[in-house]
Amino acid sequence: MHSLLFPLFLFLLVTACQPKHNVGNVGKADFVSIQEYYTDHLEKAVAYMDSLSQSSEPSTARKYFHLSKNNFKVAESYAAYLSPESGTRVNGPPLPIFKEDNGKVVPPVGYQTIAETVYADSLDQAALSYQIYITSGYMNNLLKNVKERELTPQRFFIAAHEQLLRVLALGITGFDTPTTLKGIEESALSLQSFLEVYEIGISEAVNNKKLDQDIKERLNKAISYLKNSPDFNRFDRYEFIREYFNPITRSWAQLNATSGLWEPLDYKPLNFTAPTFFENSTFNVKYFESPNNRGADSISIMLGEKLFYDPRISKSGDLACVSCHQPEKAFTDGLKTSLGNDGKPVLRNAPTLINSVFNKSFFWDGRSGTLESQITNVFTDKREYNTTVHEISNEILEDVAYKNLFEQIGKTPRSNNDIIKAISSYVATLNSFNSKFDRNMRNEESTFTEQEKQGMRLYMGKALCATCHFVPLMNGTVPPFYQDTEKEVIGVPATAENKKLDSDYGFYSFYKEDLHKGMFKTPTVRNAELTAPYMHNGVYADLNEVMDFYNNGGGGGMGFDLPHQTLPFDSLSLSESEIDAIIAFMKTLTDSEIDEKGNLRREYLTSFK
Repeated sequence: MHSLLFPLFLFLLVTACQPKHNVGNVGKADFVSIQEYYTDHLEKAVAYMDSLSQSSEPSTARKYFHLSKNNFKVAESYAAYLSPESGTRVNGPPLPIFKEDNGKVVPPVGYQTIAETVYADSLDQAALSYQIYITSGYMNNLLKNVKERELTPQRFFIAAHEQLLRVLALGITGFDTPTTLKGIEESALSLQSFLEVYEIGISEAVNNKKLDQDIKERLNKAISYLKNSPDFNRFDRYEFIREYFNPITRSWAQLNATSGLWEPLDYKPLNFTAPTFFENSTFNVKYFESPNNRGADSISIMLGEKLFYDPRISKSGDLACVSCHQPEKAFTDGLKTSLGNDGKPVLRNAPTLINSVFNKSFFWDGRSGTLESQITNVFTDKREYNTTVHEISNEILEDVAYKNLFEQIGKTPRSNNDIIKAISSYVATLNSFNSKFDRNMRNEESTFTEQEKQGMRLYMGKALCATCHFVPLMNGTVPPFYQDTEKEVIGVPATAENKKLDSDYGFYSFYKEDLHKGMFKTPTVRNAELTAPYMHNGVYADLNEVMDFYNNGGGGGMGFDLPHQTLPFDSLSLSESEIDAIIAFMKTLTDSEIDEKGNLRREYLTSFK
């Protein structure tokens, strides 16, 4: 064979032998038409916003408000993917934003703020004009991006996955529609646009016709269910998620894994091939870990666990991580506030460590941005470990058991920084999503009582719980981007008598901004059954007291002076039976991976106690 032809022959031979995807056909996918679809609807949203600005009658204003909002929802997935900050401003909560870089407080704008204005008893034209002016600026920025930035397969599939999560976490829970309560209707619209986009640009590229048909049928069934059940307070979220929504995500995950249209990424918060949003594999732990401490091996985790139980890491030699985070109490300590190295109570309650890695801020006041930073603060706190990051216990360095672990990881710690990383790696493994709730959502069992179903409907609806404790993590880390963990002003009292506001100002101490007085991080309510007492100061002994606090409108509803409270001031109007139902539902969030002693069962974690 001619020497010049041989390389070509070899190339053809090799490529012919390589396995081919038997599902996808990238050439048939029409991302250009999908981008045009998004652009068209976003242009309409901007145009209707302009019509809204010229409306003087409430009925007309509401008409154009909904026309604009509906068209925005159609394009939101791609627009917000390209610019999360602008997307959040356009369709985020109606709360002022504090800019940490310059200390300025930016007034609330966006659809949720405009909804409050157009649904008020009288139309405040000045307020409406300002809100529309600023919101339109963000919308035009989004429109420019959607028009000019190519819709690649990767961008489309990530944005589509985020759109599905929005329906679950922000749509059917009412987070997007606190004033209008049209979350069910908007969720139907969102899934309808999802179907239209799929048919426009993806369906022809799916060679697995059964999968293609399943996606279309399941979307149509879910859309029909939503349209036929628009009552926000009565909507059956248990049935919808199990029987209609999760079948969609299962098919979509299969498409992500097998279509060949794109290569799912492993550095985003979500696992794109997890069949539902309720799996142990749903979230990518590496995304939430500190960039310089990701993917620790099993030996480093074992080292971290041993250190977790060792009091020699503290200067006094009698305080360890386990002192405040006891496995038999779901990694809390059961005290109102924890005890310091002097045996006296510190300022705040010890939260659970289970699933704690899925936060973007740590401590009740949110002052640390990573697990490592949080643990570092414990080391340097004079009332806790009272050491520096440069110190390390000689006893630990000379301990034979530790020496063996050091040899296995090929490194002897030079400072507490190495110790902190190891402990962080261990804590990052204390995760589980195998509660009764998760198993029911995955359709592995059908064991919810009618009371628990009612509680879930209330939690994700009338009671507004899920607008702060977001499904499925049930903490304050905000979907779908998971870049921030919410902090709220709720007006926690000093004692359970609810007569006086607690004097702890929380996040306020960092910027001295009035907006932050009494602001604390939103914790998880998973395993809440096991983690009493509650609130940052441990003021409430049981969940009934907690629910009574929220039902009364938080501190503001109790008469405390809280101009910046982020809860509604008025009562939730929950009956005693409804409160009982919500508590029953919350108890379904207790993880079955926690044994009778409170220990989290994990195969690779060996007790060193």
